[in-house]
Amino acid sequence: MGWRRERHYPVGVQRLWLRWLVLALFCVVVVVAFVTLGRWQLSRLEERRAENAQVEAQRQAPPVGVDEALGDEVADAEQWRRVELTGEFDAGQQVHVRNRRNGEVRGFEVLTPLRLADGRSVWVSRGFVAETRGIPETLPAPPAGEVDVLGWLRRNEQGREALITPAQGSVRLVNTPALASTVPYPVLTTGWVAAFEITPVDPQPGYAALDPVQPPAPTEGNHLSYALQWFAFTAIAVGGVVVLVRGDLRERRRERAGAPD
Repeated sequence: MGWRRERHYPVGVQRLWLRWLVLALFCVVVVVAFVTLGRWQLSRLEERRAENAQVEAQRQAPPVGVDEALGDEVADAEQWRRVELTGEFDAGQQVHVRNRRNGEVRGFEVLTPLRLADGRSVWVSRGFVAETRGIPETLPAPPAGEVDVLGWLRRNEQGREALITPAQGSVRLVNTPALASTVPYPVLTTGWVAAFEITPVDPQPGYAALDPVQPPAPTEGNHLSYALQWFAFTAIAVGGVVVLVRGDLRERRRERAGAPD
């Protein structure tokens, strides 16, 4: 009956195997993390493309009236639909909406109730003023008399109470339920409208020339480049481990070649 001899590896070889095991585990963790981040960036890219297509579809759709646009709470997917309104602006109830962006420009919007013929009112952003023009002591007055408004449908913005509650005629986010208490008549609270065309225009000096609020630009952001970077980092991590292992093997061969017989 023969006995099976156990094979004992030198301490150096055992340490080498342990080093490779640690490198392999590290490589697996890094690869999983980097691939996950890369796939997440690709999913964000698809979401951005879907959002762009949604905005474009709403922009190309025919304009709707107040009942169809604001009959129910405006959902995110319904934003940027064109809306037609007719009424009179109430210059005494205007609100300064601070810290806004119009494209890449920072500034503020002028929010004014539009009183409709049936007694209801709709909050309308009459336009945007770049911060480089400063904040006037008195907001520009709207055109007097009946006007026709063509604008973009917007949903209520959400945030902390301090951000949606008007204070001294100023607010950070447009939330029509929070704004409703500031006017002494019924106002729709399902959404609001950002005007890009008001007829007739009542030309006045100074801040009367408000810039129309622009829909979001159909850009894809940096998601694709970020995804490619994460995948490149994955390849670098795997390649680095391979280089280290091959270096260890070359060093081991040198040691064995230089060892005495």
